[in-house]
Amino acid sequence: MNTQKNTTRSRFPFFFLILFACMFATLSATAQDKLKVLGSASMFSDMANEIGGDKISLKTIVPIGGDPHLHETTPKDAIKVSEADVILINGLTFEGWIIELIENAGTSADVILITEGVNPISSTVYKNASDPHAWMDAKNGLVYAKNIYEAFVKNDPANEDYYKENYLAYKKKLEDLDSYIRLAIESIPRDQRVLITSHDAFSYYGKAYGLRLEAIMGISTEADAQTSDIVRVTEVLEKYNVPAVFIESTINPKLIKQVAKDNNVAIGGELYADSLGPKGSEGESYYKMLKHNTDVIVSALRNKNMSKTAHDDADTGNPLWSYFAIIGLLAAGFILVLFKLNK
Repeated sequence: MNTQKNTTRSRFPFFFLILFACMFATLSATAQDKLKVLGSASMFSDMANEIGGDKISLKTIVPIGGDPHLHETTPKDAIKVSEADVILINGLTFEGWIIELIENAGTSADVILITEGVNPISSTVYKNASDPHAWMDAKNGLVYAKNIYEAFVKNDPANEDYYKENYLAYKKKLEDLDSYIRLAIESIPRDQRVLITSHDAFSYYGKAYGLRLEAIMGISTEADAQTSDIVRVTEVLEKYNVPAVFIESTINPKLIKQVAKDNNVAIGGELYADSLGPKGSEGESYYKMLKHNTDVIVSALRNKNMSKTAHDDADTGNPLWSYFAIIGLLAAGFILVLFKLNK
């Protein structure tokens, strides 16, 4: 009887081992069935996720908070490229490093230029170069979404209906966003529609929604600001009585903050351009990124209400309360010394 019980008990670990092995095999097979998609930057991966949902396995090259203009490729990037079925790139000189990465990785992936069909803004500085920040116009975002949808259907036709349903829902969402931005910007008095940022990432946004754009740096963060750039921006601040300038999430704010200080204007808030914000932030998705940017810009330029940024706490210097705290500590120390002397 004891032998039979022991035999029964010994079967349980073996049974669970087989069960877990079967579950793992099922999960592995499911993962292999998914379309492996690689986005060059977080904005494009988010668009892909909206359309691909649980039918795709999604990875990104430049991490959230990283600067795609300055990204330095790693062996891990090459592995991601080699494993991908579909690679989504912006082009227009945005990821200057990516073509070499793709060629060296020896991938057989379908490389999709998601700006295909966008009317690019030509660079005023570099001949035959275009501004890459086309996604900053929500109507261009619709072009990106369509290209991504068509790439998924091409490479995974079995799930066409699924992709189509997601794409149409996302398309409606971006159309509504475009209307929201347009109406919001129109609420700013016309002579106050001047947007000043660290680098020139908002030209598509300004052209689409009616804002004058001025930036200290050019379309690439690799370019250094010149004295002439500072002079130009200062003249605009004075001429249009601009109440605020804006920092960007992926760029060191030191220079733009110095410009603000020298001209006695406020920091209107933090904007997202070359990267989404971290999960849980107001810029965690492409949709939220453009809506957040719009709300911050409108609030600062229309109502002169400035949004708090992640850099504010670092610039508080020595606020008044800290002086009181220091005085309190000194007084406490003085009283303690007197007490000991009187004992």
